Amino acid sequence: MRRPRSRRGDERRSAKPSSPAARRFGRAAQGKRALVRRHRSRLGAAAAALAATAVGVGLGWGARAATPRAAAPVSAPVPVLPGAEALTQQFERVVRAVEPSVVEIETRQGLGSGIVFDTQGHIVTNAHVIGRAKSFTVTLFNAKQLHGTLVGSFPPEDVGVIQVHASGLRPAVWAPAGSAHVGSIVMAIGNPLGLRASVTQGIVSAVGRQGEEGGGIVLPDTIQTSAAINPGNSGGALVDLAGRVVGIPTLGALNPEAGAPAAGIGFAISSSRALFIARQLIRSGHVSSTGRAFLGIRVGEVPGAPGVVIAALVPNGPAAKAGLHVGDAIVSIAGRPTPDPETLASVLATKKPGDVVTVVTTSPSGGRRTFHVKLAELPGG
Repeated sequence: MRRPRSRRGDERRSAKPSSPAARRFGRAAQGKRALVRRHRSRLGAAAAALAATAVGVGLGWGARAATPRAAAPVSAPVPVLPGAEALTQQFERVVRAVEPSVVEIETRQGLGSGIVFDTQGHIVTNAHVIGRAKSFTVTLFNAKQLHGTLVGSFPPEDVGVIQVHASGLRPAVWAPAGSAHVGSIVMAIGNPLGLRASVTQGIVSAVGRQGEEGGGIVLPDTIQTSAAINPGNSGGALVDLAGRVVGIPTLGALNPEAGAPAAGIGFAISSSRALFIARQLIRSGHVSSTGRAFLGIRVGEVPGAPGVVIAALVPNGPAAKAGLHVGDAIVSIAGRPTPDPETLASVLATKKPGDVVTVVTTSPSGGRRTFHVKLAELPGG
């Protein structure tokens, strides 16, 4: 992702006419201007004479002086009510407190944001900000640049951790689970489009949303917010009025009809979910426990298929144990139709390991079968 650039307009003009016709036009224009000046001079003299006559007539008839017009009202600042002033000051305090904990992360593929997790230099961000990179350029709020290295990344939850080595880092304060409430004011702090330490504000629009990232990845616990989230905000901080991180901005909604971003709809991974994954990555570089349901299939999309086609079965996985077949299409799970992998993943995101779900499949020949599958835990990585 490139930083936005501003273009300078070329305001230079040619000092001389570029052709004989232009030079003639220039001389003619000069003549006209001279004529206009002469006319103005004559008109000015006539106007002065008329003014003098009018004054003389007025004095001769004893006319009273004109009443002066009332002065136009002078604009004044609108008084700021104490509550509004207090809210503004709180915004400013939060920004000053949180900015030092938010960094810019740059790779060869683009840039995003990150949150300082501890004084050991661990920085929490999105897995899609990390991508496949192993090293990073990390820019602090004071423009100081540091070299960062990969600790671990877990794309199924879109959470990753990198590390820098520096003194004086200021870790962010994380809000406990359930701190985000619908209607509460939040601010997104990050580096959208490379504009370092930018701040937008909005409210929590909903909690417990599922965020669909595509490719079958569904985030199970996201916060919907009206605070603007743009490219580069990913991995930054969504904070409340106490300056606590309630989420990690991750997704901006896309209007499918317009094919453009939907204003005022963004999603952030909840702080509790982000910390659950990040702490495992910091501890071992891997995720050993996900707490998410797992069906145990690899899926494919086949044109004309009535559902999600089973491309492969994970050996000894829940689907394999239940007797599902490669090549069959899953047309519903837990009573919900599954026309595509994203829908299947979104249903699984609402389940827990150990839940038993009803899976209905259709074979290429049209045979329909029903299975009862006990879900396992999504493997870490």
